[in-house]
Amino acid sequence: MVIRMKELQIALIQMKSGKGEITANLQSIQEYTRQSKAKGTEIICFPEMSITGYIDPGAYPQAVLNPTSDPVQQVLNISAIYQVVIMAGLVEKNAGGKPFITQIAVHNGKLVAWYRKITIADDEKAWFSSGNTPTIFPYCGVNIGLSICADIGNEALFAEYAKGGADIVFESASPGLYGEQATRNWYSGYNWWRSECYKKLGKYAKENQMYIAVSTHAGRTVDEDFPGGGYVFSPEGNCLYSTADWSEGPLYATATF
Repeated sequence: MVIRMKELQIALIQMKSGKGEITANLQSIQEYTRQSKAKGTEIICFPEMSITGYIDPGAYPQAVLNPTSDPVQQVLNISAIYQVVIMAGLVEKNAGGKPFITQIAVHNGKLVAWYRKITIADDEKAWFSSGNTPTIFPYCGVNIGLSICADIGNEALFAEYAKGGADIVFESASPGLYGEQATRNWYSGYNWWRSECYKKLGKYAKENQMYIAVSTHAGRTVDEDFPGGGYVFSPEGNCLYSTADWSEGPLYATATF
């Protein structure tokens, strides 16, 4: 008997998203999608808040979106043009309180998943509400889970994904770097986030026998810097693919199921 395997071609985008600069961010998302499709990519993962930028929602109220907002529809349109799965992030309006940090997945012009970040970091709690539901969606026989940034410290979430049958979890992140921008040490910031991913996500991948792929916000914004870094960890816990440094750009990878 021949066992057929699925090879999933993915792109992990290390992208700078300007705060509240939705038009420019969407242009970057479309251009990275075009480039990735030309490489044969099926699934493209952008960082946390890639549509809106990593914002204080009180300072950028015009950038707080909902599922029917035009920028969200534009991401759906991009996925329809290029016939791919796109995962992208935004700040989502919450009628019942503080906004959510949300990652969407769209495919061929349709919304297929909507995940609200469960693990809110201490320095985010004044701005954001937490979600409470893990999200898994299917693509060509592969079950895909979504996680966001501080979820990296939530070991139970990845175990929950494994119990739910997830074959791969995409971690979309925007870990802000500490210290003054003028004296920023990018090398140490990049290495700190890289170490966190190897130590925690590599462990979760092995324990739960799943792939974990990481896409990270990169570069300097008006008041904050981000370390970049793309990674793919195998079900054995090994890092199969890694970016060379903190630069913006795509990491292309193949996962076999």
